[in-house]
Amino acid sequence: MGAPTRQQLYTGVFRVRSGAMGNHSSVKTGTKSMVHHLSELGYEVSLSGKEHFGPPASFPFEKREGLKIPSGPEPFCLVLASKKPHDGWPQAKGYDPRKLTVPPYLVDNLDTRRSLARYFTEITQLDDDVGTLMADLNAKGKAKNTVVIFTSEQGSAFYGAKWTCYDRGLKTAFIVKWPGQIKPGSQSDALIQYVDVVPTLVEIGGGNATQVNTGRTGAPGGGDGFDGKSFLEVLYGKTMEHNSYVYGVHTMQGAWIGGPYPIRSVRDKKYKYIWNPMHKRFFVNFNNIGNRLNCWQSWLRDAKTNPEAAEIVRRWVKRPEVEFYDTEKDPYELKNLAKDPGYAELMERMKKRLESWMAQQGDLGVETELNSPQSSKENHWQPRLEKYYQANKSSYDLIFRTMKMK
Repeated sequence: MGAPTRQQLYTGVFRVRSGAMGNHSSVKTGTKSMVHHLSELGYEVSLSGKEHFGPPASFPFEKREGLKIPSGPEPFCLVLASKKPHDGWPQAKGYDPRKLTVPPYLVDNLDTRRSLARYFTEITQLDDDVGTLMADLNAKGKAKNTVVIFTSEQGSAFYGAKWTCYDRGLKTAFIVKWPGQIKPGSQSDALIQYVDVVPTLVEIGGGNATQVNTGRTGAPGGGDGFDGKSFLEVLYGKTMEHNSYVYGVHTMQGAWIGGPYPIRSVRDKKYKYIWNPMHKRFFVNFNNIGNRLNCWQSWLRDAKTNPEAAEIVRRWVKRPEVEFYDTEKDPYELKNLAKDPGYAELMERMKKRLESWMAQQGDLGVETELNSPQSSKENHWQPRLEKYYQANKSSYDLIFRTMKMK
């Protein structure tokens, strides 16, 4: 979700440790961000666009507007925080719903295709904005000595992406342009995380990322440093390796609707281990209360007669405690290998890796979820959930009945 993702990117500290656990949350008082670290290195640090973080003392960006870079001679770091794409997409333009390729985790019908066309339209608008910014960078003669990073926020708002720890919810676009330093067109499959970005920027700016005080204790190995580490050597092309494992955290905290539903994950380059500690609950949020994306109701309709649609809906609302995927053979994470004895030893090793990371972060799983100051604010949605369930009871009953038969 937006706020914890963004604050993790700006602080180099994971969400439980920083305090920005749920959506619409803030980091703990005293937490420092890239604004502090880069300002100390002589950079003017500014932001244009979406904020969605707090408190202000932890993110004292100079505020800017529009798609223009600073004009002065001072070294600068500008964050252009676009609101695109986000659900509430514009009307489709340039995309024919009938000609799109629908990924297998979505129900392929006309409503889904129309929503995808709108989603792709807003991505194109974002591309245009990037072009405008790059043109301004060139016009001001700063393109040759400026590092440009493009990264997305989290997965799309479609079901099975954002609000999950599947790759389509966690994996982000990441493109870096650095004339004279990065070979154009080069690629890397090194595993990096958002917490690695600020340490990398610090080193690009001439600082020592291992000596930075983040304002939060409990860093790996002790102290008050970053959770992440610089991947500057990856950018230079000197190594293709960075992290051995990367981690995922999801919570329904701050999402207004649905109640507690924690998810944790660990991934290496090939395998993904996902833990759903409150798997006995149904996963519900505002995307499947009503018809926010203009296709959920059509999925419920199709699930009555289409077993494939029923399976997709089931995977969204009811999940097992443990999921395990071979992401090379199964990139959409549709075949759960958790009960395959051939993977038992590997699963146990990755489980222990996840538990070790959670312990280091002070993440107690369900207890962390329930003790959040945000979790108590969600109970007023329960009557609405019940009303919605009753209105769609025939569809849900069929889905759950099929699930029990399995």
